[in-house]
Amino acid sequence: MDITIDGQVVSVPEGTSLMRAAALMGATIPKLCATDSLEAFGSCRLCLVEVEGRAGYPASCTTPATAGMVVRTQTEKLKKLRRGVMELYISDHPLDCLTCAANGDCELQDQAGAVGLREVRYDPTSANHLGQAKDTSNPYFDFDPSKCIVCSRCVRACDEVQGTFALTIQGLGFGSKVAASQGEDFFGSECVSCGACVQACPTATLIEKKVVEVGTPDTSVVTTCAYCGVGCTFRAEMRGEELVRMVPWKEGKANRGHSCVKGRFAWGYANHQERILNPMIRASIDEPWREVSWSEAFGHTASEFRRIQATYGKSSVGGITSSRCTNEETFLVQKLVRAGFGNNNVDTCARVCHSPTGYGLKTTFGTSAGTQDFDSVMASDVVVIIGANPTDGHPVFASRLKRRLREGARLIVIDPRRTDIVRSPHVEADHHLPLRPGTNVAVLTAMAHVIVTEGLSDEVFIRERCDLSEYADWAEFVSDPRHSPESTEPLTGVAAAEVRAAARLFATGGNGAIYYGLGVTEHSQGSTTVMAIANLAMVTGNIGREGVGVNPLRGQNNVQGACDMGSFPHELSGYRHVSDDAARAMFKDLWGAELDHAPGLRIPNMLDAAVDGTFKGLYIQGEDILQSDPDTRHVSAGLAAMECVVVQDLFLNETANYAHVFLPGSTFLEKDGTFTNAERRIQRVRKVMTPKNGLADWEVTQGLAQALGYDMAYDHPSQIMDEIAALTPSFAGVSYDRLDELGSVQWPCNEAAPEGTPIMHMDGFVRGRGKFVRTEYVPTEERTGPRFPLLLTTGRILSQYNVGAQTRRTENSRWHTEDRLEIHPHDAEQRGIVDGDWVRVASRAGETSVRAELTDRVAPGVVYTTFHHPGTQANVVTTDNSDWATNCPEYKVTAVQVGKSNGPSDWQASYTVLSHRSRRIQPTIAAE
Repeated sequence: MDITIDGQVVSVPEGTSLMRAAALMGATIPKLCATDSLEAFGSCRLCLVEVEGRAGYPASCTTPATAGMVVRTQTEKLKKLRRGVMELYISDHPLDCLTCAANGDCELQDQAGAVGLREVRYDPTSANHLGQAKDTSNPYFDFDPSKCIVCSRCVRACDEVQGTFALTIQGLGFGSKVAASQGEDFFGSECVSCGACVQACPTATLIEKKVVEVGTPDTSVVTTCAYCGVGCTFRAEMRGEELVRMVPWKEGKANRGHSCVKGRFAWGYANHQERILNPMIRASIDEPWREVSWSEAFGHTASEFRRIQATYGKSSVGGITSSRCTNEETFLVQKLVRAGFGNNNVDTCARVCHSPTGYGLKTTFGTSAGTQDFDSVMASDVVVIIGANPTDGHPVFASRLKRRLREGARLIVIDPRRTDIVRSPHVEADHHLPLRPGTNVAVLTAMAHVIVTEGLSDEVFIRERCDLSEYADWAEFVSDPRHSPESTEPLTGVAAAEVRAAARLFATGGNGAIYYGLGVTEHSQGSTTVMAIANLAMVTGNIGREGVGVNPLRGQNNVQGACDMGSFPHELSGYRHVSDDAARAMFKDLWGAELDHAPGLRIPNMLDAAVDGTFKGLYIQGEDILQSDPDTRHVSAGLAAMECVVVQDLFLNETANYAHVFLPGSTFLEKDGTFTNAERRIQRVRKVMTPKNGLADWEVTQGLAQALGYDMAYDHPSQIMDEIAALTPSFAGVSYDRLDELGSVQWPCNEAAPEGTPIMHMDGFVRGRGKFVRTEYVPTEERTGPRFPLLLTTGRILSQYNVGAQTRRTENSRWHTEDRLEIHPHDAEQRGIVDGDWVRVASRAGETSVRAELTDRVAPGVVYTTFHHPGTQANVVTTDNSDWATNCPEYKVTAVQVGKSNGPSDWQASYTVLSHRSRRIQPTIAAE
């Protein structure tokens, strides 16, 4: 429709606000309560306009345009009204602009100038709010109510963007004020420190402590967060080379301008005093470290690896890539192993968490990744969350999901534990299926039984898109009465009526999307569960369009990328098997090296071979296998048996206790490259500051390769990406120029999809027709019994990340100072345990001690802990059971006994001594 604003005609869509219409024609209307990330509110009264034929002065942010409307944004009356409104604000605001931390970065200051305010006539001694106490309790930002203009932007950001509802306007009229929860300080309130309120605040009321300390930033670089698999885009704002703040970038397609406490604030580890900045070597793990030059470190490592291979054979060494490093860095490590070491002994932490995703989805759909983009959830009508805790593990996605749920979408949660998403402000799951750990397959097959036997299958989709003979076989399998919810209830512990209701809702509720996490993959039947999820999606026709799909929530920032880059011992980049002659020929031609056609060793196989005396050298980039891998005693035995363990990391991590060479790593702030998030989105990581250790991680791998005699000669990571694109069909159209142009792309990005593929399998499955697979429930070998009657499962918490190496070195530790064991009050009472007691957790593999936390979040018979603190040693008790197809460890099911303890176990005490001894450094830096 056409409307006239200040004499100019502008054409706008129906429903456009007058403020937005004015912006489209280049006019700016003064405002304070309005922002493009929040719903219109109309409280500040600064954006008043005149509308011909209408009485009064409506707020332009809340007034929709109508055809033929004539609007004036600048008249003498409007100027007077706006100055009067602004004068009232300023009369109750500190006049300390010159010393205010937000000076030059304050919307109130800007708008006072915009409306032409030059004096304040009101008595400064009259009633005001200037004497209110500042709240400095939050470790990352301050709240100064004396500067608050009660615009409600912070409250609305907490409600609309984050979905926590932790802030409110308390009181009425002149007594109105922003309050956290029930008048608590910010630290003690329900606030999750996502930073949405700080970002929304137009004054210095909510402001980062770092800005107060350093001053407002003067330059910025757009980069990608290095925490979870959401892949949030941030604007890193700097003063010189000092990072001042990370501001969520509203153009980021994964986060849409939102963030969590980790990405927004927990980047201080980059400057932590414990960070190692010089290479170090030692002859024995009993000796102190000796600082050396890069050239000596490379030469020593190369000499040791050549010696080991000459003595024990070509296959006696290997490498481990990292899901925290960039695609380019990961690609170089597997290239070094294959072309430099001459074998396929390369593995990754991505296999240790999500390899069943690759196997299961490749088998059923033909690709080893999720099907949707994150925006897709806003078109979902029913959402299934299984084995994932998005509010803690993927909070930015969880905020978007909660927004969709508040709009009316339905929710099914399948999890042994009552996570926050089951019930939180304005959100409640329609069905929570609290299954017994290890019975995912039985529950999903029971849901499929209901759908097939009750005639709820999408016959049209199945006939057009799937293999009919395989479907018929699968349908016969799931229809067997032994798979009914009533038959499986004794196994799963989930009421049959709930399973039936959840299955009916998913099959009939509209667009159905499934999101899953490590609670699916980290099981002995992880791959089977992924295929069961794919079966559910196909039988209901929930694949290949917006609002549906199968969506793994990746744990670390580049789990997807590490898999894509060929980090598995049996697969080259792009998931092509090493036995594929044509694929190997491509690599041989470009790399100038013959590649082995036989799969190499996975991490547990490397450790087994080390104990057997045949595997002696290991290069580990950015991974702490001693803390993160299962059966800690076995990991330590394998590492101790090796003759040259090389750790490349930011800190002397737990694995470094057994290392002979330490190569200091670089943070995401100090490098260029790309990450690939959980939605297959490839995004640029841009260097914000000079590497404090002197080299980016890709340069370290290149230096080591050159010392070994294998020539790598890249000048910039963009050249590595060009090589990846040349060798990897799904990345064929990816380049730094393309990423800079589009912001990001989702693979496959190639000639057929030059701008990427947000939604997979739209016109057909990559493999041709969808494959239904029988999913027989096979109980885990890990059984409860009289000695070990409880089932332990593990997970993460919002403030901490993975093994805690980064977040424990930030103020985030104030929210989570130690790992605790959640235990149901009934189980605790039987054992004489009260809240806060030290308890011994023992399994068939080992034992550890933690403090107990009594809660009904877990059912009787189930206990739960996080693994963010190395002193907890949670993986001492986990077993070496693993997924039948991929060897992914079964972290989520461990039979244990819990009893009262006097404190840390003997193992923890001895481990602490070893860890302390390992950290001795002899500062003798050799000259370059």
